[in-house]
This record gives sequence, C-alpha cells and structure tokens, in this order.
Amino acid sequence: MKFVAVTSCPTGIAHTYMAAESLEQSAKDAGHEIAVETQGSAGSQPLPAEVIAAADAVIFAADVEVRERQRFAGKPLVQVGVKKAISDGPGLIAQAVSAAEEAAAHPEVLAAAASAPTSGGGLATKVDSEAGTGTRIRQWLMTGVSYMIPFVAAGGILIALSFMLAQIAGGKRGAIAVVNYNLTGTGADAHWNLATNFNLTSGMDWAGLLFVIGAASFGFLVPILSGFIAFAIADRPGIAPGIVGGFIAATMGAGFLGGIATGFVGGFTALWISRRKVPKGVRGIMPVVVIPLVSTAITGAALILVLGRPIKAISDGLTSWLNGLTGTNLVILGIILGLMMGFDLGGPVNKVAYTFATTGLATAAATAAAGGTPLKVMAAVMAAGMTPPLGMALATTIRPGLFSEPERENGRAAWLLGASFISEGAIPFAAADPWRVIVSSMSGSAVAGALVMLFGSTLRAPHGGIWVVPLIGAPLLFLLAIAVGTCVTTAVVVALKSTAKTTDADLVAEPAATTTASAV
Repeated sequence: MKFVAVTSCPTGIAHTYMAAESLEQSAKDAGHEIAVETQGSAGSQPLPAEVIAAADAVIFAADVEVRERQRFAGKPLVQVGVKKAISDGPGLIAQAVSAAEEAAAHPEVLAAAASAPTSGGGLATKVDSEAGTGTRIRQWLMTGVSYMIPFVAAGGILIALSFMLAQIAGGKRGAIAVVNYNLTGTGADAHWNLATNFNLTSGMDWAGLLFVIGAASFGFLVPILSGFIAFAIADRPGIAPGIVGGFIAATMGAGFLGGIATGFVGGFTALWISRRKVPKGVRGIMPVVVIPLVSTAITGAALILVLGRPIKAISDGLTSWLNGLTGTNLVILGIILGLMMGFDLGGPVNKVAYTFATTGLATAAATAAAGGTPLKVMAAVMAAGMTPPLGMALATTIRPGLFSEPERENGRAAWLLGASFISEGAIPFAAADPWRVIVSSMSGSAVAGALVMLFGSTLRAPHGGIWVVPLIGAPLLFLLAIAVGTCVTTAVVVALKSTAKTTDADLVAEPAATTTASAV
C-alpha cells in the first residue's frame, strides 16, 4: 500500500524527525511505501497533491494541530501522538493498513468524513482542546516557548560570538567594552554608534555589530513568549494583547514571569471578548478594532497598575537567589536539573528544566560577566541532556548482546543525536525498557549536571551540543563532565540489564522456537 503521514511536536525539533524516520523504516519493513511531511521548527515541505491523492491512508503523528489538514480530506486517517510513532512505528503502519481496508469495505463512512469541515493552515496552536486543564496549561506555555526558542538561539549564539571576537580583537577588556556598542549614541558616546561610525577594518566594531544584532533578538523574547501564550489560548485575537503586554513586562523589568502573566491575561481577555454576542453591524470590526483595542488596554493596565511591581519583585528575588548560589548549592541545583533532563527525555519535565535554563540565559547573555550562574545553568542542562543518548550508544557498543537489533541500530544514530544535544535519541531505548533506561539516564544526567556546576563551565548558546564547544567556558572540563555522565549512564544500564539476564539470545530464540513448533 501507499501511505502519507505528517509528524509534528510542540517544539518541532527532535520528536518530529524521529517519528518520521520510524514511520519510514516501519513501512519499508512491512513492504509498503510512505511519504512523510515533517512540520518542524525549520518549516515543512508540503507533500505533492498527486502523492496525497495516490495514498491509501493517512497517518497524523502529531501533538499539535496539523497545518492545512484539509489536503487529506477523504482519506482513511490514523491519528496519534508523535511519541507513538517513535515507540511503535510497525503498529501504526498496521493500523493504517486496517483503516485502508475498512474504508474500501465501507466507502460511505469515508464519504461522510470527507464532507466534515476541517481547520485551515497558518500558525499552529500546539493545544489539544479536549485535554485536561493541567495539560492545556502546559501546552499554552510550550507554545510560547517553542516560538521563542529561535530568538533565543539566534540572539544567544550571536552574542556569544561577539564576546569571542571581542576577546580576540580587544584583549582582556574587549568583552567588557563590546556591551557599549549601540545604534543611538550621540555626543561623548557617538563613537559607540555603529550606525554612524562603523569601521570595516576594526575587529571590535564587528564584534559590536554581532552584539547589537544579538541583543535586538533577545529584546523580542518576552513579547514573543507572551504573545504566543495568548495566541495558544485565544488564537489570533490573542497575539496583539500578548505581545504588547510582554513588551510592557520587559520594559518594567518584570521579565519572563511578567511575560507569562500577560500571556494568560491577554489570551483569556481576548477569548472572552471574542465570544461575546454582538450586533451584526459590529461583527465586521470586532477582530480588527474592538478585540485588539479592548484586550490590549486591559492587559497593559492590569500589568502596570496591579501585577507589574509584585512580579518584578519576585523576578528580582529569584535572580538574586540564583546568582547567590555557590559551592554545594550549585552542585545540588545541577543534580536537580540533571534528574529533570534525564527523566522523560524531551518530555514536559525535561522541557521545564530547559525553559528554566534558556530564560535565565536570556537575562544574562547580554552582560560581560563570564561566570554568571545562569550561564552555568545552561551548560549543566545541555550536558545533562546530551548524556542519555550518548550513554545508550556506548552501552550498545560495549555490550551489544544486551540489546535487540533495532536497539543496536538506534545506538549508532544516538551518537550523533547525543552529541547534538537531542535527548530524544534515548527514547527508543526507554520505550523498550522504561524503568532501566530512565533510571540510568537520570543517574548519568545528574552526575553530568553536578560536575558542570562543580567545574564552573558556562554556556551562552541555548543549543548545539559539541558544535558550540568554542562558545563554552572551560570547554575541556565541560566535555569531561559529559564523558563521566555518559559512562555512569552506560554502567547503570548495563548493570540493570545484566541483572535481568536480558541477552541477545533471549531476544531471538523464543520467536524462532515458536515458529518451529508451528511448522511441526
């Protein structure tokens, strides 16, 4: 048979592409053809209409709304979460076969489904309207975070590169001087104004250029976070109050907590207004005038007059506490963050730790301080996230008999995934043997996080793994922490699996014996 599929996850990074690879391999193994459209953070290449038309069934492995799903109307559909495609690709292909056969037997059911209305394309909300309250709150937050991450990545790496170049061009004081560059300086500060005094031959000016662009990217973090939390709640009507509220929060110094607050206030205000019944004559101006006007005014006023100062006090207190951590307290924080990163490998708990690190990075990366605690937190989180897939890869290399053939193949891919800070590379192992793999992942990640804090490594980039090692403070010690954490993960998983007497012979002998008995 021929199938088409769409994969998508809330952040649009690892799960999206791992699910696609799993479906492609499973379809090939079953003797079928499949074309997969990955709706990830890097955008997507829509499937050709003729490919969709020729398909016997459609698979949606997505935790967010599939864009332009009306293209697939009239086709048998199997719809699951993205993790299902990673953990049980063959099962999904079997479901698609059954759906195609059922549709062929009962075409009238398919015709009725095809006539049902479908949602259009555009921005994805990341929210399941039928989920529980707690799940929806998490999805609202993750929507904001997923749209914010590209700004964090661009700004963080540009600023990190600016400090590197400034240290080369300006010596010891270069990293201090680079933060003075701007686009508005006049009078005595006019020489810092790159718009009027840029020197093509000056290394410091080039460093300043990177810094100014990176800082501009960081300036959007809180507004984008707030705007897309509101968008997830109220759809497009929430964008204006959310972004404006986020900008006010950033201006007041309320930080990300203020942005989260304005996202919820703006989203629910816009949602409430959009659901009001109004006369026909007013309906046409509701989305372009009334909703943005009223919701933005209410959101801004609520922050300025009521929420802003208390949230700023909380944010300042949290920042002071974080920067005040030293010694043992830092190591304990590294252990906690490591346990979170290794627990669900790209899931909600992992994302909470990662979001904590990236939001802290955003507040610290534009300063000249080389050893700020937020930069250590980012380094600890990245090291802890790299450890699980690297540990599984090493385990499949030194003790292949403890793993099935598919796991050994995943182990070879996990080297690159782990090195690139894609924790999801360990998911296939966790799906096959959850408690042993999760325990070993948490053990290694906790050790890696603690060692990074102990060594004092720092990181100004929010992602990248070994590919951003030049941007890491104390890079050799950072790599040592990862190596130790990887060895701990490997040692624990090998010990647990050996204790359970899981051998390669156990994995293949029983099916073979069953086949022989059936033949007899």
